[in-house]
Amino acid sequence: MYAQGVSVNFKDIDFNELYVKQKQKTSFKSKGVEQWNKKALHMNERVHQSIYNKEFLDAINTDECESVLDVGCGVGNLSLKLAARLNTVFSLDFSPLMLEQLVQNAKELDLSNIHTINKSWYDSWDEVSAVDMVIASRSMEVKDMKLALEKLNQKANKRVYLTYKVGGSFLDDNILKVLNKEIVKKPDYIYIVNILYQMDITANVQFLKSEGRTSMYDDAESFIQSVSWSLGKLTQEEVVQLKEYFSELKPEEKEKNKYIYWALISWEK
Repeated sequence: MYAQGVSVNFKDIDFNELYVKQKQKTSFKSKGVEQWNKKALHMNERVHQSIYNKEFLDAINTDECESVLDVGCGVGNLSLKLAARLNTVFSLDFSPLMLEQLVQNAKELDLSNIHTINKSWYDSWDEVSAVDMVIASRSMEVKDMKLALEKLNQKANKRVYLTYKVGGSFLDDNILKVLNKEIVKKPDYIYIVNILYQMDITANVQFLKSEGRTSMYDDAESFIQSVSWSLGKLTQEEVVQLKEYFSELKPEEKEKNKYIYWALISWEK
């Protein structure tokens, strides 16, 4: 709180400090490498068909680019497609099993220009090559946003693209209402825009969509696993509540929550 009558200048607000504090408070905690390792096979079954991939690739500009660094590449839903456009793709992820799955996917597609890098946001990137374009798609779950943005910016010769969830929550309000849960939301995408502004970077913002949870899953078990991924271990009562909720969803309700949205934040060097 600021004292009444005290003028606060926008430049006096440390948006990265606000981000760090909100990130520490949020109910959505970052997942460790073992959790992502376990998710690799399941992710590989779904992520390549997501409408998000086309949305992202249609929105980015690869003109005059020969190389890309895909940070938080997962099983390669974007790396594999960019490998068909560009000469060199560096795919970075902290999950060894995600990278193993990506390599297998590349072999099946006869792609030989993808190079994997097993590193996290918190490792040194000194040995990571600078490239024409850097992307960080749905992978910006970091403790200190400014440090992460500086890392992306340092490795890009021409442009940077990142996406971040809109709204500060991975769960629809109706799901939380069914579970009678209150959450502390994540920092929203606007923090990133303001942090970049204070780094003297003027960013562009547009919005992409991907499938919502109730439209993404055809069965209650997959839906419940997805909710558990966000909230952690569920009680038996909560599992029953979610099964009932999913089974009683009407087509118009599924249509209403068909999509979730991501902010695509980009800048030129």
